[in-house]
Amino acid sequence: MSDRQQPFDPALLRGMTMPRISRRSALRGAGLLSASAALAACGVSGTSEDKQPQASGFWATQTKAGLLDFANWPLYMDTAKVGGKTVYPSLQEFTKESGIKVNYKEVIQENDAFLGRINPSLKAGQDPGWDLIVITNGGPIEKLIRQGFLTELDHSKLQNFEKNAGAAFKNPSYDPGNKYTLAWQSGLTGLAYNPKLTKREITSFQDLYDPAFKGKITMFGDDTDFPTLTMIGMGIDPEKSTEDDWRRAAAEMKKLKPQLREFIDNAGEAEVLASGNAWISMAYSGDIYQLNNSGSPDIKFVVPKEGAALWTDNMAIPKGAKHPLDAITYMDYVYKPEVAAKLAEYIAYITPVPSAKEQLQAKEGQASGEEKKTLASLISSPLVFPSDAELTSAKRYRVLTVQEEQVWDRIFQPIIQS
Repeated sequence: MSDRQQPFDPALLRGMTMPRISRRSALRGAGLLSASAALAACGVSGTSEDKQPQASGFWATQTKAGLLDFANWPLYMDTAKVGGKTVYPSLQEFTKESGIKVNYKEVIQENDAFLGRINPSLKAGQDPGWDLIVITNGGPIEKLIRQGFLTELDHSKLQNFEKNAGAAFKNPSYDPGNKYTLAWQSGLTGLAYNPKLTKREITSFQDLYDPAFKGKITMFGDDTDFPTLTMIGMGIDPEKSTEDDWRRAAAEMKKLKPQLREFIDNAGEAEVLASGNAWISMAYSGDIYQLNNSGSPDIKFVVPKEGAALWTDNMAIPKGAKHPLDAITYMDYVYKPEVAAKLAEYIAYITPVPSAKEQLQAKEGQASGEEKKTLASLISSPLVFPSDAELTSAKRYRVLTVQEEQVWDRIFQPIIQS
């Protein structure tokens, strides 16, 4: 393991989970930003976006620079302490193997804020300062693709990805054929509960309507996750949903509201569950894993029988990047099972490389004491390594056009804000 210790301090837990969680609703500001405001914040006006086609033979002209400028989120890379200094072992190994030095910075705190900073350069066709960025689906990555601000990938240079990526992470609806993106890490949006308080298992979205739980349920107060999970609970595939489906989901959300204690922000489920203020909450899988390892082992995450939502943080190369060949070399590198295992061991979110589990099992077999116990917990956790059935049943978020997003917000925002 890295230098992280068990159990986690609650304050550290919140610091670890908040940066990741804020990504899910960052573009819409937890449901309070309209589509037009979000677009304006990133320097996009109106609904027409002019794409500049990628030059023919682009990749054939690229050479290795020996440098990679990599922008990522906090606590999203394996770390260790060497001489009192934080280092990134897997990045060091990448440099040793490839000769590419990585300038790694944890500069992304929210999707929209980061994209707002680099958008002027992207619009001008200039170097945005980063060769590789990690951006979330459910709005932000789709917008970059729509604007033509990402470099098309050369899949002949992505042999590790082709060989080792799990089926759930190939050909996503927001980027068919992985034309522009590869998954970095993923998570599930489902339900979490305290069985000591509910006195029974929670297995279905319909359990939320049990009168015994009135005033003991919290849901995310945003207009992305809540509507999406509601549609899944109704048997609607969000990816294929129509405006009529959205209105049906809105009616269902209104029906559920009297059962709720409150709406919480997308970083709040760990706190309300650990305190007992809520018995059941909408939750992110990785956050409940962290909660279980911070002194609240009784909290359970569940993929409802109707399914859960699958979100992904994606690696992408911005247009105008100075070192694209170095970037795509690293993108493929992390799809080596042994590298994916190092990342999964530290990050504890869903890896896009299923065979990373075998690597960790082999390491567990050689470990002892606390390290062996921690590895066993990680390997056996469905929050880090969900079953094929759970991944297959998980649904992706709806890919909205600019016009559809405006309609979506008009339907769902009043429910959240009332």
